[in-house]
Amino acid sequence: MLDKLTDQLDFHGNALLLRAERQRAIASNIANADTPGYVARDFNFAEALRDATGSSTGTAHLVSGGTGNAGTTDPRHIPLPSANLGSGSRGTLGYGVQTQPSLDNNTVDLDRERANFVDNAVRYEATLRFINGQAKTMLSAIQGQ
Repeated sequence: MLDKLTDQLDFHGNALLLRAERQRAIASNIANADTPGYVARDFNFAEALRDATGSSTGTAHLVSGGTGNAGTTDPRHIPLPSANLGSGSRGTLGYGVQTQPSLDNNTVDLDRERANFVDNAVRYEATLRFINGQAKTMLSAIQGQ
């Protein structure tokens, strides 16, 4: 019975952890916008959430590229560092898709990153509100109000 009450909280808790991790990746991209040769990083939130909640279809969390394991396209490539994506799940950060070529080979598009940052922040706040509302609902049910 208690599992049924906490399943929804677990889902939103996992989503909150993933949103925080994605916010960190986007902030890192924005901070390195002027670093020559820096490659933007991100992960597919929907796939990572499916993996974190146990309903994974076995697909990678890469935004782009990669036919091999852990974001590599050739066995001699070094795999991408893993991101801690909550509840014991280990996801992989992928490389962002370059939309504007630059002379210094930096793939960060500041307009896209800013939009992603704001979108992710709004969704993070919404997840917090869902958790808060559900906790209030459970408390009211327990108190019999």
